[in-house]
Amino acid sequence: MKGVALITGGQSGIGLGIARALVGAGFKVALVSLPDPSDAGVQAVMAELGGKARYFQQDLRDLGRIDDLLTAIETDLGPITTLVANAGIASPLRGDLLEVAPENFDLVIEVNLRAGFFLAQAVARRMAVRGEGPYRSISFVTSVSAEMLSVERAEYCISKAGASMMARLFAVRLAPLGIGVFELRPGIIETGMTAGVRDKYDGLIAGGLVPAGRWGQPADVGAAMVPIATGQMAFATGSVIAVDGGLSLHRL
Repeated sequence: MKGVALITGGQSGIGLGIARALVGAGFKVALVSLPDPSDAGVQAVMAELGGKARYFQQDLRDLGRIDDLLTAIETDLGPITTLVANAGIASPLRGDLLEVAPENFDLVIEVNLRAGFFLAQAVARRMAVRGEGPYRSISFVTSVSAEMLSVERAEYCISKAGASMMARLFAVRLAPLGIGVFELRPGIIETGMTAGVRDKYDGLIAGGLVPAGRWGQPADVGAAMVPIATGQMAFATGSVIAVDGGLSLHRL
């Protein structure tokens, strides 16, 4: 067994693509998300992943329960060697930058940035106390929106830009401990989150927006995660891994 991976939002979309890839690579995975364990979608995922996966229901905004969550995961599966901070939400309402509501801004920042920071902090503390051992890593799943602007999704872009800085900060702090930190930056990925804008992006992709000429798939992000989690990229700590088919490359 390679190790234990904690994946937030791992029951669907990009998180599930990562979970499938890490299970295939020999990891045990803990999926942490909001839906009830009895949810049909959760049940289907757990049946697919089999005995190498466990599901933990948790609202990661509840910072007071983080240590209990980590203790439960490690009691069940063993010490966490890989954290994939993937959970996130889109802007509740796309629209004019000048009309962003404070409650929508606060919600996106709380889920996409604050919760991820304090979970990573708690996991890093446990990794640091254990000292040397199996390779350990923390990866933040951000977005091309960390740099590419969408003025109709201001709070989302701001949250992802903040998460990008967060990854760099953790990378420098944890490098002396041999803990790798990475930023995975997906582009236009075919998930439930993007289903509502499918027609728009179908046209843009057909028009050449993505050099690779297709939608990204959760499996594309999962494939990028495997060499990170297995330590093959250990000396590349702090790197930003673009998983976007060339979308973010500057072109004339």
